[in-house]
Amino acid sequence: MSIKFKSAAGLLALLPLLALSGCNMVVMSPSGDIAMQQKDLILVSTFLMLLIIVPVVFLIFFFAWRYRHSNTDATYDPEWHHSTGLEVVIWSAPLAIIIALGAITWISTHKLDPYRPLDRIDAERPLPAETKPLVVEVVALDWKWLFFYPEYGIATVNEMAAPVDVPIQFKITASSVMNSFYVPALAGMIYAMPGMQTQLHAVINKEGDFEGLSANYSGDGFSHMRFRFHGLQQGGFDEWVARVRQNGTALNRDTYLKLEKPSIKDPVRYFATVDDGLFQAILNMCVRPGQMCMSEMMHVDMMGGAGVESHENRQKLEYDNRHANEEAPGATHPATGNAPRSEEPAEGMDESGAPAPHDMNHNMNHDMHQGHSMPQDGQDGPAPAQLNTNDSAQP
Repeated sequence: MSIKFKSAAGLLALLPLLALSGCNMVVMSPSGDIAMQQKDLILVSTFLMLLIIVPVVFLIFFFAWRYRHSNTDATYDPEWHHSTGLEVVIWSAPLAIIIALGAITWISTHKLDPYRPLDRIDAERPLPAETKPLVVEVVALDWKWLFFYPEYGIATVNEMAAPVDVPIQFKITASSVMNSFYVPALAGMIYAMPGMQTQLHAVINKEGDFEGLSANYSGDGFSHMRFRFHGLQQGGFDEWVARVRQNGTALNRDTYLKLEKPSIKDPVRYFATVDDGLFQAILNMCVRPGQMCMSEMMHVDMMGGAGVESHENRQKLEYDNRHANEEAPGATHPATGNAPRSEEPAEGMDESGAPAPHDMNHNMNHDMHQGHSMPQDGQDGPAPAQLNTNDSAQP
């Protein structure tokens, strides 16, 4: 019976390995040089930390076995309290590993800075000085990805491509909420934020069809916010560009405003032409007619403000107001009788928001009838009670 039990236990121990066999370990087998360097950083860091973890775990079990109660040969020294040699080993080894990890982190942080242009194609090939990177402008929408190719005048939704061994310069922003642009086989994740532009420099070294995704939760359609990244030879990339131009439509501002609306599981779309300056308008949050661009707003601030005329900019500064006119579920009207967000002053208030004079007099007279009268001139008395004091709070 014990043999059968041991066999069953051995099979159960293999189940986690069988489950892991179906995992896609793309992070540990990348196809781009930046992702490859990040993989090496993970392996080196893990190895250095295991230099401490493995001996500590081994010594835990060794001490438990060596100094078990039944082992009468083990040295018993209840007065022992210090060993200089042991202290040196215990502290010097972790300190050396921390110094090594700190040096590796410092170097890698600067070398793998996503804003830093590439200086090599891979570990064996430096980047030629005359090489021009492929510029791809990325917009995170709700819940899909929009890619601009400014050098080719095209755009795509939920699909992008790049030539093998050609540096890629990504310029990344978002339309409304923050997302995170991530192609595990290519490079690390970079945030996409509205009104801001982040950058990523990377290169794909192998042909293939890779998955890209959003790595930052952004709402209902987050789990389906994925796209395909095609690594192609230069000839295949040229064919892909020609296919986009042949099958695509025009992407102007009106089309973009319709595309910007939240949707889930959007299909791949091609745009053969793109309005000039559309990406910059998205970045500056002024695609809609009449909106003030962030660059204009910053210029106004730099000049010291717009003065009394700035009240005219209110409508120009409304951006993500898709739900501004929707009443929250279960919302109730205030006691004044005015509807929520009503422009009419509340009952008992003037247009400036201050209590109306006649209402103040009414409240004061009401309190005086309740026995809270002001002291007469020349009379000492307690300080007057606060106006509108609840009767239930009175003694």
